[in-house]
Amino acid sequence: MLKLIINADDFGYSRAANYGIIDAHTEGVLTSTTCLTNMPGAEHAYELGKQYSTLGIGVHLTLTCGRPLLDNHTTLVDADGHFKKLHHYQDKFHIDQDELYREWKAQIEAFLNSGLVPTHLDSHHHINNQDQILPVFIQLAKEYNLPVRNNFDQESAGTQLLTTDTFEYNPEIMLADAQTILNHYQGAETVEIMCHPSYLDKFIMENSSYATPRLEELAAITHPETKTKLRDNEHFELITYNDLWRGE
Repeated sequence: MLKLIINADDFGYSRAANYGIIDAHTEGVLTSTTCLTNMPGAEHAYELGKQYSTLGIGVHLTLTCGRPLLDNHTTLVDADGHFKKLHHYQDKFHIDQDELYREWKAQIEAFLNSGLVPTHLDSHHHINNQDQILPVFIQLAKEYNLPVRNNFDQESAGTQLLTTDTFEYNPEIMLADAQTILNHYQGAETVEIMCHPSYLDKFIMENSSYATPRLEELAAITHPETKTKLRDNEHFELITYNDLWRGE
């Protein structure tokens, strides 16, 4: 049986994103999400998280979206105090790792201060797997004893953190038939499938380069055929990152 964590990034981005993620969970097959604790919808996300305890919620650490929680950075922000855009990190760049550690720790602590307990860590735009950034990500995962998304080579990084056997970037795999999905992950027991289901509001339309595809993902995750297929207990088990501890 293949165990699937279906995780929505960007909880906390906006109210529309939050409601889309909750509907993907209650009306579809979504099991997990990760929260942007620095974004306008974060407080709303915390409220919803407390109402829907079956939804696993981790922290979506960000360095490329919105403003930092701390206001004393120099290497993480632009002249207006916003995080730099993703393209800044594509080639050579410099960050102060102490600044990054303090900011990401503040993002985790903001989540903990809400009263919720995080299930795992990942990052916005997969920024955690950049060479200068990965050591800080690993340090915090160990400090808080949290599982992580399997989007980097742990052996090369010299660490062994709890994670899934496989990570899937493309949520379209959920539209395939059951046997195709099983064949695709042959040899794996646990898989995380990343997705971004959401409704749309003005904030998303003005600030996200990935907008209308979120609606398609929400429709796929809540589609009757998807639910019938992935809730088939003969082939699949829908889990959260918390369940990985029980599988050790």
